[in-house]
Amino acid sequence: MRIAVIASSRFPVAEPFAGGLEAWTHMLVTELHARGHELTLFAAPGSDPDLPVRTLDVPAWEPSEVALADVNSPSRTWMHEHHAYLSLMLELSQRSDIDVVHNSSLHHLPVAMAHLLDAPMVTTLHTPPLPWLESALALRRDAGVFVAVSRRTAEEWQHVVPARYVHNGVDVRRFTPGFGGGPAVWTGRLTAEKAPHEAIRAARLAGVELVLAGPVADEAYVEREVRPLLGPDVRYAGHLRRAELVSLLGSASVAVTTPAWEEPYGLVAAEAMACGTPVAAYARGALPELVPPTAGRLAAPGDVEGLAAAIVEARGCDRRAVREHALQHCSLSRMVDEYEALYTSLTDRRVA
Repeated sequence: MRIAVIASSRFPVAEPFAGGLEAWTHMLVTELHARGHELTLFAAPGSDPDLPVRTLDVPAWEPSEVALADVNSPSRTWMHEHHAYLSLMLELSQRSDIDVVHNSSLHHLPVAMAHLLDAPMVTTLHTPPLPWLESALALRRDAGVFVAVSRRTAEEWQHVVPARYVHNGVDVRRFTPGFGGGPAVWTGRLTAEKAPHEAIRAARLAGVELVLAGPVADEAYVEREVRPLLGPDVRYAGHLRRAELVSLLGSASVAVTTPAWEEPYGLVAAEAMACGTPVAAYARGALPELVPPTAGRLAAPGDVEGLAAAIVEARGCDRRAVREHALQHCSLSRMVDEYEALYTSLTDRRVA
């Protein structure tokens, strides 16, 4: 098939990934291309030049000083993003050489303008409902098919739009099992909504060393809540590329996940389990769908003492069973199989 993938314009689809959305998009595009599909990726400048696709950058545009002087003017960043997606959707509306458009962005314009396209659109819902997307869907119920990344996220969108769910996946050929036995790890964006400071407190209560890894997404939060807690038993390893991340996860005894929001999926948990590393996490968002007792332990959201107990218990999980769970339920190939079937159903319906 000829597939156009619309990525988020905020961060490039390149290592080290800014977050799970960029990592997910990279895996999806790479796997679809490997299966013989012809792809066009619309992504932020700086995206991986080795991706087997054509990355198109929308020409830069600057609002005039007169326009910016308006007291109600949005920020330059907001306007740049708006212009990028407006330009893209107007271009796609003139094309007839695309079979399916897969919208993986968080912007409202692809949804609001989907009815202008010749090809059907699949939109993956990576987050809980956003006000701009709710507004677009209130006016355009014919914006294609919507797929949430978990059952929990699909339920959160029910009042806006009916959505099926396809659990995310990770490349289990690249996230390979390790021997474990090392410190606990926490991976992800260092920001308040991910609450790494609670992982530190729980690990200390459990008497387990902890390594943090990921991009600093909120410098003020990290300076206030995280850096003061670092010490001989807790260190920050930085923002890692995938090979470094796989090595860290494979050597860990347990992966700790501490969302302070309704985590839509929890890619970091799937990555850890693919490496055979059990997960100790808050039972929040989609994590109860992801982590069975054979692969980890869950604690009540915000219960640091309960999480400490979960860390201790999870370390006793059989790493082979953890890896097997990931192979059966968290693989990239399973995820792409489901999306391919959806694409086929849409193109078959279109021909009929």
